[in-house]
Amino acid sequence: MLKTLIADFRIVFERDPAARSWLEVLTCYPGFHALALHRFSHWLWNLGLPLVPRLISHLARFLTGVEIHPGATIGKGVFIDHGMGVVIGETAIIGDYVLIYQGVTLGGTGKECGKRHPTLGDNVVVGAGAKVLGNIYIGHNVRIGAGSVVLREVPSDCTVVGVPGRIVYRAGERVEPLEHGHLPDSEAQVIRALLDRIEALEKEVQAIGQARLEPVLVGAVSSTKGGIRCSLQNKAIEEFLDGSGI
Repeated sequence: MLKTLIADFRIVFERDPAARSWLEVLTCYPGFHALALHRFSHWLWNLGLPLVPRLISHLARFLTGVEIHPGATIGKGVFIDHGMGVVIGETAIIGDYVLIYQGVTLGGTGKECGKRHPTLGDNVVVGAGAKVLGNIYIGHNVRIGAGSVVLREVPSDCTVVGVPGRIVYRAGERVEPLEHGHLPDSEAQVIRALLDRIEALEKEVQAIGQARLEPVLVGAVSSTKGGIRCSLQNKAIEEFLDGSGI
């Protein structure tokens, strides 16, 4: 247990640029406090001691805002950044060197018995507010974007974004765990492709109308006063695709 706590302590300086001294980490990092209390409660849980592990877990929740069931299995070098609102269920299994941000839930999907919470591999990054639900396996080196809802298993070396979570493969590309601004936006890419297709179809319809000498149809398609065109030049659409609406 001591070696694991030392690994939890050292990883803070690698994952958090705001960590300046060992005294600051020991006194001001609720994620580290929650893990330390969980290690002790988990040890008591494995001994079969009744009630006391749950009381320690409840105390840790009150002091840190992080709720970890004493039955959860957590590997070494795990860092819970900020921590407020993090919930980790009883049968959850977390691998080594996992990074978890505030508001994350590793929960179940119902009242089923047995293994009902997710299993995370090594070096997984779970963004702020993400929900990973059910007895699913998240592979090694997976990055889950902030606010995503993951309900299906994810292979190793993938990035998951969206609601529900969609997998975006990034083979052969190394991404630092703290670079959340580099997450791909698959929804914006699809919408942009659809708008490009609509614009191309409008041009084809306009060309057909001109070829058949149908001025009414041509006016309905090309008029900018009475008609609505899905042009990428439209300011609202451009702002939406650039991120303000997604």
